[in-house]
Amino acid sequence: MDLAGPGPGGASGATGSAEGAPGAADGVPGAVLGPRPPASLSPSRASDFMQCPLLYRFRVIDKLPEKPSAAATRGTLVHAVLERLFDDPAVDRTVPRARAMVPGQWTRLLESRPELAELFAGDADGELLARWLAEAEQLVERWFTLEDPTRLEPAERELFVETELDSGLRLRGVIDRVDVAPTGEVRIVDYKTGKAPRPEYSEGALFQMKFYALVVWRLKGVVPRRLQLVYLGSGDVLTYDPVEADLLRVERKLQALWDAIAHATETGDWRPRPTKLCGWCDHQSVCPEFGGTPPVYPLPVVPAQRPDTA
Repeated sequence: MDLAGPGPGGASGATGSAEGAPGAADGVPGAVLGPRPPASLSPSRASDFMQCPLLYRFRVIDKLPEKPSAAATRGTLVHAVLERLFDDPAVDRTVPRARAMVPGQWTRLLESRPELAELFAGDADGELLARWLAEAEQLVERWFTLEDPTRLEPAERELFVETELDSGLRLRGVIDRVDVAPTGEVRIVDYKTGKAPRPEYSEGALFQMKFYALVVWRLKGVVPRRLQLVYLGSGDVLTYDPVEADLLRVERKLQALWDAIAHATETGDWRPRPTKLCGWCDHQSVCPEFGGTPPVYPLPVVPAQRPDTA
């Protein structure tokens, strides 16, 4: 089953880091554009809007810069190792080989994103970097306790997928790994370098996976047999077997979300939604919740309709 068939509404075989980096066009790795209305929705940006509409605006419309995070960058590094490991024959996919790949993949990452060197700017003796790389190696090693790469031959890795729903809403994202059984059953796999959420929060964790399942279903007419989240931070694997009714609910939710985004785009009404996560936000200086003033809204605003008083 080919998941990378080109064409309108089809998936692209292009690879790259998952969209979501501030300053990148939504879902197009590396693309940088000026202010423009949102044209598509990805799992990361959908989560942003649900968390805080103003955060969505800062990232998608204003494209405000954000400082690199050591944790997020470590996740990118680990993902790169797990992707590249499958370039080797199955017999060579070993723990020592995977751990040995970490420094080289870090060098490659630095070459493509030199700004990441800021993470260790004050680390004169290299102690912090060495510890950070060791933590990445430990995460990679833990993966071998959860899956056996010698028994896996992924159909796709870091697969960019995109489809347009009947409503015109364009969905896109990057799937870490797609496995296809000889019988045609599809498994979507996503690596997480953090810890698994408590059971009561598992639905939120599965949102991204159901998003991808919806895209694959709309592209190929096949509901993925299994969604699998691999948590390297805690050594847990969360699985879910979706059905069409699940994906239809996700589709309705995404359409309602997109309608809300469209309304905010037209009116310029992007209200902050303060939560505990605000403490990790890079945009407190321009957030009204912290006494800041957002940048001048760069898009045209449609005035609210007033009732006819004549």
